[in-house]
Amino acid sequence: MSRLQIITEPNPILRAKNAKIKAITPEVKQLILDMVETMKASDGIGLAAPQIGLNVRLVTINTGEGALALINPIILWRSFRKEVEEEGCLSCPGIFKKVKRAKSIWVLTKNENGKYLFFRARGLFARVIQHELDHLNGKLITDKPEIK
Repeated sequence: MSRLQIITEPNPILRAKNAKIKAITPEVKQLILDMVETMKASDGIGLAAPQIGLNVRLVTINTGEGALALINPIILWRSFRKEVEEEGCLSCPGIFKKVKRAKSIWVLTKNENGKYLFFRARGLFARVIQHELDHLNGKLITDKPEIK
């Protein structure tokens, strides 16, 4: 495993379109391990591939019980109920912003073994997934409206 360089704003890689991962190769599995190491070493709770310079649809999340890889994740449903919490971002060092997000979401994704996962996420877990999927869509917390 190796620690990867985190890309910071401004960088066009953070705004680019991100391709679906077509096959889970040994290289993709190694990338996941390297992203997990980078995320943990940076005290992050989530990391998206564009943040380490790769424009593919891959996210790693530190669940507190271990790392979870989301390959080609899709949010299928967002709750009507929202909550506002302060967020930071490894690609926007020193910036903290209050962001409104769905309290609960349903996610469809593949894991590092190619198995489909369909699950509901709530609270901080849901917030982290939504934040990381914003990265996969070329958006950063600095793009979010200011909330007082």
